[in-house]
Amino acid sequence: MNSEAVTELHDHLHQSGVIAVLMVGDADDAVPLAQALLAGGVNCIELTLRTEAAMQSLVRIRHEVPEMHVGVGTILTPQQVHDVKEAGAMFGVAPGMNPRVVREAQAIGLPFAPGVCTPTDIEMALEQDCRILKFFPSEPSGGLAYLRTIAAPFAHLGVKYIPLGGVGAGNAEAYLKDPNVLALGGSWLGPKDLVLQKDWVAITQLAQQASRIVNSVRGEQ
Repeated sequence: MNSEAVTELHDHLHQSGVIAVLMVGDADDAVPLAQALLAGGVNCIELTLRTEAAMQSLVRIRHEVPEMHVGVGTILTPQQVHDVKEAGAMFGVAPGMNPRVVREAQAIGLPFAPGVCTPTDIEMALEQDCRILKFFPSEPSGGLAYLRTIAAPFAHLGVKYIPLGGVGAGNAEAYLKDPNVLALGGSWLGPKDLVLQKDWVAITQLAQQASRIVNSVRGEQ
């Protein structure tokens, strides 16, 4: 893996503070959704491969909203690694730690954050030289207190985490203040009902709220 690309991703995610995790069902919604988030100050998204529209949404956002830093999540196979890289993904994310998927991402130069939930998961990720890890599912697993506990033995190695699952505006500040946390996975920023209603103004307001929280903790970037 190109260490420069990983460092660049690390710095961007730290500056962004929050990644809008999106499940887009209609590719026609992709660009206005990305623009709404960007207008609210959120410039990093993760498109999950849970819908048929995900790949086309990726292509459209990369072409029409170049200011947005676009990654792809729910990458479960080595073939998907190639598919998203060819379509323009800037980084990849997975819910779990699959060595085959991670190795494929490293081989083709796609910065990748595998999912972890236990110390064993973290050790497996470290074995593949991963230092940016998705902590999932965060709140159901024990939240910030649990993350602090499992992260402690590995903190000296520079491991950073992206918590996702039960994270929202109510607990975002506490998470962001923790030195283990690189950025938050914000699935609350593009809720399905607002996307279906095409309520881009409401989504911009959610993004503004998240941006204010990030700035209150990390200062204006």
